[in-house]
Amino acid sequence: MSSLADKLKSLGVKVGTSHLAPPQPDSHSIDSVVAGSFRNTPRGEAFIAEQIFEKDYLHGKTSYLSSFPLSIIAEWANDPRIAELPIDKFAFLDTETSGMAGGTGTYAFLVGAARIVDGKFALQQFFLRDPSEEPAMLEALIEFLAPCEALVTFNGKSFDAPLLTTRYKLHRIPVPFKDYAHLDLLPLARRLWRDRLPSRALKYLEEHVLGFTRTSDEVPGYEIPWLYFDYLRTRDARPLGGVFYHNAMDVVAMAALLGHVSELIADPYSGRVEHGLDFVALGKLYEDLNRWDEAARLFERGLEIGLTESDFGVAVKRLSILQKKRGDVEQALRLWEQAAEKGHIYAHIELAKYYEHKKRDVKTSIQWAKSARKEAERADLPLYIRKHWLEEIDHRLARLMRKAGL
Repeated sequence: MSSLADKLKSLGVKVGTSHLAPPQPDSHSIDSVVAGSFRNTPRGEAFIAEQIFEKDYLHGKTSYLSSFPLSIIAEWANDPRIAELPIDKFAFLDTETSGMAGGTGTYAFLVGAARIVDGKFALQQFFLRDPSEEPAMLEALIEFLAPCEALVTFNGKSFDAPLLTTRYKLHRIPVPFKDYAHLDLLPLARRLWRDRLPSRALKYLEEHVLGFTRTSDEVPGYEIPWLYFDYLRTRDARPLGGVFYHNAMDVVAMAALLGHVSELIADPYSGRVEHGLDFVALGKLYEDLNRWDEAARLFERGLEIGLTESDFGVAVKRLSILQKKRGDVEQALRLWEQAAEKGHIYAHIELAKYYEHKKRDVKTSIQWAKSARKEAERADLPLYIRKHWLEEIDHRLARLMRKAGL
């Protein structure tokens, strides 16, 4: 019986690869795909793509340039340098890597870094045409980061910074950002949008918070390592155009997100915050910082805007706990009286509690509980919220009436 190879030969099909011509270098090099240049470093030549985003550039509805009031963020991050440094001392950094495992077997083949220069957003992308060029790429990055004293990343404390530190150490090159302040935006995003948004991924926030949708040039992050491996095999850089776009948008999005968040936290009442849950999230952030008066104000604003039934209950409980924490009874009393004058049901109930438990004045407590009921009856509230208040108030009134012997 003839073999499959014999049958193929009889049909004129050549078996094996010895008859094939050696592969020819592909003409589609990286500099023909993205605008960039080659730079000499102490460790060889590195390829760097560069873009400048002008002062009037908007990323969706958000400018990457803002006043960047970072004092509260610095306090939350427990690093006063974040508030002390001017924004042009910050470098925004993101890496594209050969895998997500980290360690010595993973390297960054594309590093996007940007800083504000002369009021413009200068982005440089450092690309590894071949793994042998890694020392040169790392040296080129040092030059770009030299004027900076702080990093802004998204999950960079857990991934990007440790990965780059490993690569620098492997090549016995000093780590340029070793002593930098480091603001990782991912934990901050989780704090602000964990309860409202289903995802805190940068691209999701970019679309649903900043109002920016990427073009068809975008490639999914999970495809990026394989696109680079294909490039190393074929030397055809054309598919990498989308990788450069993805990396550039990540870096620009970080700057826009920091600007948006810094102004949102510094002045949440200017109209930037539109959702009740966002006010509650900000209240939790201020509560973490022991800024209880501001936290209470934010919780109350969230309750005013309206929440789902479950979120509403959580916010009310949180505010109740916070008021007890504050400890300054006279200050709390003054704030409750001001809020009660404005028709806040919650303040009437707190005053009823105060007169019952602190002053032992059941008669005045009953008056406040009754006024709370009137406010709940006439307020323009969803049925489930009105039901929540009325049930709590009626239970309180019944107990007070028994205590008063009525």
